[in-house]
Amino acid sequence: MDAVLISGSPSATSKSRALLEHAQAQLEAAGCSTTLIDLAALPAEALLGRRENQDVREAIEQVKAARIVVASSPTYRATYTGLLKTFFDLLPQDCLTGKIGLPILTGGSPAHQLALDHSFRPLFASLGATVANGVYAHDAQFKTDTPALQARVRSAVQEAVALAQHAPSLP
Repeated sequence: MDAVLISGSPSATSKSRALLEHAQAQLEAAGCSTTLIDLAALPAEALLGRRENQDVREAIEQVKAARIVVASSPTYRATYTGLLKTFFDLLPQDCLTGKIGLPILTGGSPAHQLALDHSFRPLFASLGATVANGVYAHDAQFKTDTPALQARVRSAVQEAVALAQHAPSLP
């Protein structure tokens, strides 16, 4: 089973990227083949649709071919990053139909936790994905409760894999 993981953080060392990499390890342990897409490494002009780029085209094709799509982002202005939004805007309508989506969102405090359900899950659903329970984590959890946080990611990945194994997929 193929899984693609999308980092929507502008930083390669962010907390959302750390959780994404933990999800990647969990998917690989479950027997999934994984590909990580770092949106910050893709050319901005191509992400904005101003010019064609082979790397962006390949990233879109990888998402279209995957059975599980995991995306992570820090919270900016009470939602996921604009970087992630611009990439999702390039995806064809309904391209996630028959796929399982897993959102991972991080923030500075518990105040942004609702962004997971009010903006991030609907982003996946707008493209047709069946959305697994996502993960929201805030800064204090990284300092005091890393094992519990990793267990939440592991549980979310297990749910996504189970859904992918049992839900019908579309071509």
